[in-house]
Amino acid sequence: MAYWQWGASDSSHVVLCVHGLTRQGRDFDVLAQALVAKAQAQGRSVRVVCPDVVGRGRSDWLSDASLYQPLTYVAHLQALLAHLHTQASVHTLDWVGTSMGGLIGMLAAVQPQTWPSPIRRLVLNDVGPALEWAGLERIRGYVGQGGSHASLAEGAEALRRVLVGFGPHTEAQWLALSEPMFKAGIDGRLVLHYDPAIAHNIRTLTPEVHAQSSDFMRAVYEQIRCEVLLLRGAQSELLSREAALAMGQSGPRARLIEIPGVGHAPTLVSDEQVQPVRDFIFPP
Repeated sequence: MAYWQWGASDSSHVVLCVHGLTRQGRDFDVLAQALVAKAQAQGRSVRVVCPDVVGRGRSDWLSDASLYQPLTYVAHLQALLAHLHTQASVHTLDWVGTSMGGLIGMLAAVQPQTWPSPIRRLVLNDVGPALEWAGLERIRGYVGQGGSHASLAEGAEALRRVLVGFGPHTEAQWLALSEPMFKAGIDGRLVLHYDPAIAHNIRTLTPEVHAQSSDFMRAVYEQIRCEVLLLRGAQSELLSREAALAMGQSGPRARLIEIPGVGHAPTLVSDEQVQPVRDFIFPP
């Protein structure tokens, strides 16, 4: 498993940032630097770790496509945290999870005995236990369908057309988000960084199985005891406003912040999106 690290490698405070289904750890470059700066301004240290979940980025691919699912990822991240703990003892653990990364975070939050330290604060970025089937169908339509591109500019534009929910970005922001999403293919053209087989489980998902999974995740959410911040893109087609409000009335009673002009999912690169996460992890 590859991971990207920011801040002090010997800090006992780790913030684990876990990306969405088709993304990778470099999504959190801006947020990670902001967290490090905030810790330093408070005279503290932090180690921000942003893994490439298996099958993505610079991490290895799995030979069995059916294992591309959250329980596998939980086990892998437990191994990563155990590895980090051998380097420097982890006494405080916070988690930022976008979409899939948030689902993994919810599962991790109810298994405190299997981590070096229980999760203290959990950020769920446009995800919850109850997700809209229409939003999942849209994701099913593009995952694993990247094609190849002659240049980064061409690939970035293709991503912009698919990921309209990410909302407005400057050209520099979009290129920074897009560049780590590609690698050179065997013919030299750029292809998406991930194993197309990550689409297997979502492609075979049915409304009936999704309903059962939602019931299971609702039960998981009810057991979470750490503090939870919920970000929701105001135009999200994956997490409805009703579902987000319900998360504030049950379980850990998540604090909700809606991001205007954004769907699924906020990219955490603008000041208005970074600030609530930074202040949640490091209160003023």
